[in-house]
Amino acid sequence: MPVREAGKNILGRMKGKGITVTKFRSVLAAVATVSAISMAASAGSFAEAFTKCVDKFANPKTEATVMLECNAADGKVSDCKVVENSTMVPGFDKAALCVADALPIGSKTGSIRVPLKFNPRT
Repeated sequence: MPVREAGKNILGRMKGKGITVTKFRSVLAAVATVSAISMAASAGSFAEAFTKCVDKFANPKTEATVMLECNAADGKVSDCKVVENSTMVPGFDKAALCVADALPIGSKTGSIRVPLKFNPRT
């Protein structure tokens, strides 16, 4: 069914239930706003977790890249393991595994690879 016809079908059903286009647009705008706020909050939470994990396990003045392999489901990862580590400096493997708990995965499922880049702080 073409998009235009689907839209007409939805509008027809809404009118039959007393829902106006204006009400529908208001609800749609509210949903979009809540989604944007929750995405920003999760991005902030991820940044905070990233900093906390680096400070706890690794040297924040060192650069490193760590590749994780994890199972993804229901917006979360589990069973993560380090498959690549660019540095011999200890702690970045643990920092990466710590960060994995806060990774924003979205709707991805199955086995995934997650590259994590640790930039030095000055």
